[in-house]
This record gives sequence, C-alpha cells and structure tokens, in this order.
Amino acid sequence: MKNGKNIVNDAIIKDISDSIHGLKYGTVMITVHDSRIVQIEVTEKNRFDDIWHKEGGGI
Repeated sequence: MKNGKNIVNDAIIKDISDSIHGLKYGTVMITVHDSRIVQIEVTEKNRFDDIWHKEGGGI
C-alpha cells in the first residue's frame, strides 16, 4: 500500500492470476511505471522433452 491506498485493484490481480493459472511453461512479466502496473505480458513455451525420452530420436 502507498499512502493508505491499494495500488493494485482486483481486476489486475485477477488478470495476473488467470495468466499464471493458464500457463504450463513460460513467463509472466509485469511492467510498472510510476508505481502502477501498466502491462502484463505472457510468453508461453511448448516443451518437448518428454516426447524424446519416450520415443527416442530427434529431428
């Protein structure tokens, strides 16, 4: 809290939570300007490690 005010509203918390819960592998980056969250960026990655161990081989 800053000056007794909540600087993160419920909608932002829900967006961050939804981004994390919908992600198996990746990154959630939060951009802050002047102590305010202004952007949430999600980068999702697809991992294929398990496929190579089960089936063998490669490209």
